[in-house]
Amino acid sequence: MIVIDRFEGEYAVLETDEGMMNVHRGHLPSSAREGDALSYSNGGFSVLPAQTDLQDAVRDKLRKLLGGDYD
Repeated sequence: MIVIDRFEGEYAVLETDEGMMNVHRGHLPSSAREGDALSYSNGGFSVLPAQTDLQDAVRDKLRKLLGGDYD
């Protein structure tokens, strides 16, 4: 899986199964944001909205759990 960890200037720092890598923002979809899950095929990246939504939901639940907020 590939996830956008952060942006640094004109580059995105991506977290991959093999480690971290830098990619110029111009190679990502214009809608890409930190935390988005990406796929890479045919020489380009695309955002995986369902995977990103799942990651966001897990991150929110973990934040609530660690912060003492329970549903």
